[in-house]
Amino acid sequence: MKKKKVICIGEALIDRIRNKSNQGFTDFLGGAPANVACALKKLKIDSIFIGSLGSDDYGKKFITQFNELEVNLDFLQLDNDSSTRVVNVERNQFGDRFFSGFEKSSHSYFADEVFSKKFIQKKLLNLEESFLETKYLVTGTIFLSSPLSAETIFFILEHAKKFEVKIVIDLNWREVFWDHSSFSSEISKAARVNLIKKFLNHANILKLAKEEATLFFEDENPLLISHQLSNRPDVIITDGKNPIKWYINGSQGITETPTSQKIVDTTGAGDAFLAGLISKLISSGYPANALEIEDCIKFASVCGLLTCLGEGAIQEQPYYEKVNKFLGSLIS
Repeated sequence: MKKKKVICIGEALIDRIRNKSNQGFTDFLGGAPANVACALKKLKIDSIFIGSLGSDDYGKKFITQFNELEVNLDFLQLDNDSSTRVVNVERNQFGDRFFSGFEKSSHSYFADEVFSKKFIQKKLLNLEESFLETKYLVTGTIFLSSPLSAETIFFILEHAKKFEVKIVIDLNWREVFWDHSSFSSEISKAARVNLIKKFLNHANILKLAKEEATLFFEDENPLLISHQLSNRPDVIITDGKNPIKWYINGSQGITETPTSQKIVDTTGAGDAFLAGLISKLISSGYPANALEIEDCIKFASVCGLLTCLGEGAIQEQPYYEKVNKFLGSLIS
């Protein structure tokens, strides 16, 4: 059986993005693993989202969105005692965003903090069946800020490896999630970094931003970063609109990214990039040389760029046909 599915595990949350006029906010569905799951479906790759949502209106909106795109939700936990997280997102004049905190909730915890190992254990046989068809499992590091969710993600990873599922980790360092968590606010920054670095040893593919490379590895060389991790993963380092550095399948290189003067909002660009990359790895096979790697990176970069031309992450993700049309316009 050829493996073609992708499992995305982690947070689904609301990006409450400040309007350009600074008068109020607009809510968008987001959260890196949720974004990747949706972007993959638009790129004709079957995806499964695994995570926890509150049994609230935001949770219902997510389910509607996932269902519209036919993202598999067989392993979605709905929690009555917590709420779907709402993140306040500020933007600068260039469209770059930063998280300023979370909306207060009537519950003690957010749903993504209480993702339950027991819930997954009850569905383990079905999950193992899914692993038989799954090529990649994509996750980030935000779940590590809660010991409950961290335990669950480690449990799933160990089972996935038994079925030779490749692990893709997007480092996605968001310190605000740790600072505002009753579980992890007292943990020092050094301890947080060490916990995440340990987790990265599970990766077969690691994607991270330039500033994350500097913070966690004191290096921006993807080959040297790979050598710091036990699995010797392929490493891709993004840096906004600047060239992407990569070490993939034994080759190392730098690829220019397409640019546009029409950038509106960079929310979710990295997630669209990662979905684009994974979709190419599945549809075209693992790249064997620098030329094929460049092809994968360029496709992924266009997915990221097109997502920046409007507001919100999932809403603006391009469909497969739109990416190819844009690539064609670059060649002609």
